[in-house]
Amino acid sequence: EELLSNHHSIAAVRNNGGGWWNHCQFWEAMSPTGGGSPSGALATAIDASFGTFDEFKTAFQNAAMTRFGSGWAWLGIRDGELCICSSPNQDNPLMDGYCDPILGLDVWEHAYYKKYGPGRATYIEAWWNVVDWDEVSRRHAMVSD
Repeated sequence: EELLSNHHSIAAVRNNGGGWWNHCQFWEAMSPTGGGSPSGALATAIDASFGTFDEFKTAFQNAAMTRFGSGWAWLGIRDGELCICSSPNQDNPLMDGYCDPILGLDVWEHAYYKKYGPGRATYIEAWWNVVDWDEVSRRHAMVSD
């Protein structure tokens, strides 16, 4: 995380380090037993920030769908509040100090094209079925404390 926050000095850190870190966040927050919805403090924070879980999903999906070209959609914490953003290429919100990401979705074409073709929206909808809310809740607790 420290390297990523000082990425401007080394292009390889931005590209390769960002890609590695982003993919770790992505893969580690998925599980074959995932899906459903969060509970506990994370669920409360989502409701406080977005109204309902469904409204959160809509906002997150919008961030993922409107990311032009390759990139990422993120749920993060900024100033104690949940926020949603997106980033291009291998960038992430840590790089510019925007927020502390707790959930990331890869919207590079390589993540979905083989199975879904140009159907990014179908890929995003299917992704909700594998989100590991226990892991996202763990990250939320770490950043919130």
